[in-house]
Amino acid sequence: MPVVIPSGVQVSVSNGAVVAKGPKGELKEQLHPIVRAEVKEGKVLLTADLKAAKDASAIYGMSRARINNLVQGAAAGFSKVLEIHGLGFRGEVAGQKLTLTLGKSHPVIFEAPKGVTLVVDAKKTLVTVTGASKDLVGETAAKIRELRKPEPYKGTGIRYQGEHIRKKAGKTAAGAGTGAGGAKK
Repeated sequence: MPVVIPSGVQVSVSNGAVVAKGPKGELKEQLHPIVRAEVKEGKVLLTADLKAAKDASAIYGMSRARINNLVQGAAAGFSKVLEIHGLGFRGEVAGQKLTLTLGKSHPVIFEAPKGVTLVVDAKKTLVTVTGASKDLVGETAAKIRELRKPEPYKGTGIRYQGEHIRKKAGKTAAGAGTGAGGAKK
C-alpha cells in the first residue's frame, strides 16, 4: 500500500533514510535494513524482503505507518489536547515553558522540547500540544499527563480530551451501626 505524498511536501530517499520537507518542518526516518523505499509518481513505495526475518511482515507494516506519519506530519502536523480538572488547577504558557498549578505546594514547570508548541486556552484548563512529529507530540502530552494523573475518586488531574475516567465509590458508612470493634462487655 503506497504512501500518498500531499502537495507542498517533498520526499527524498537516501542511504536507507526517508526525508520529508513540508510547511510544518523537515522530518527524517531511518528505515529497517530489510525495508527499501522509493518515490514514484507522487507516492512512496515500500518493499521488504519477507524471507530475511521471521517478523518481516510486522517490520514492513510498522515502517509503512511511520513513513505515513512522517509525510502527514510534514504536511499538516499533529496535535493532542489535554484537559486540566480540579479546583484551582490551571496552566499558563510563557515561551516554551508551561507552568501548572496542580494542588501541590509549588507550581510545576514543564519545558517543552524543541519542535513542540504548547498553547493554553483562555480558561487556562485546556493545553494543546502541537508539532510535526507524531512521536514527539505524543510523548510530550504523556509527560504532561504524568505530572498529575487522573484520580479515580474525585476525577481531578490531567487527562486527554475525550478520555473517560471510571470513577470508584469512596468509603461508605456501611457497618457504622455495628460498633467500632474493641473489647466486649
